Amino acid sequence: MTLNNNRQKINDALGNPVEIAIAVMWRVTDTAKAVFNVDNYKEYLSLQCDSALRNIVRLYPYDVAENIDTTGDGIADEGSLRGSSDIVAQRIRDEIQSKVQEAGLEVIEARITYLAYAPEIAAVMLQRQQASAIIDARKMIVDGAVGMVEMALERLNEKQTVVLDEERKAAMVSNLLVVLCGNRDAQPIVNSGSLY
Repeated sequence: MTLNNNRQKINDALGNPVEIAIAVMWRVTDTAKAVFNVDNYKEYLSLQCDSALRNIVRLYPYDVAENIDTTGDGIADEGSLRGSSDIVAQRIRDEIQSKVQEAGLEVIEARITYLAYAPEIAAVMLQRQQASAIIDARKMIVDGAVGMVEMALERLNEKQTVVLDEERKAAMVSNLLVVLCGNRDAQPIVNSGSLY
């Protein structure tokens, strides 16, 4: 049988509210335990699913975060609700199974069917993700620009095309970095006078 639990709002490891829902595939393996050990085994299973979901989700951040230990070994790792959904689902399944064993039930599989930031913080978290992507892109652009400037200076020195003093090198580096890192195309300026 399949149990689809309603979405729950749970705080992740960083305290951010997330909405999450799971589907659990299960079966009765011991009818005597299912009838005599609990009042209503379906309701009991549903309550244990809610409890296990809360316990496991609190261990993980929504996205990968620094200095978070999701495995309990004392070492920070890359675990997250979004990136490690199979591992999270397996841990939820194992926790549910440990709680429903006495009711004669077997949990075959648990799957996350819905995962999102809670509506009250979703827009802010999207802005944060976009800002992080922009910062990563800028770092890549700057690294590439610095490499290109270094290569230009080396080539000019090798071929002795132009001999620049330290002040002129600094001006050239500044100009090249502005051109290479800028958001818009460079506007050329023709220098009709002397460089010196």
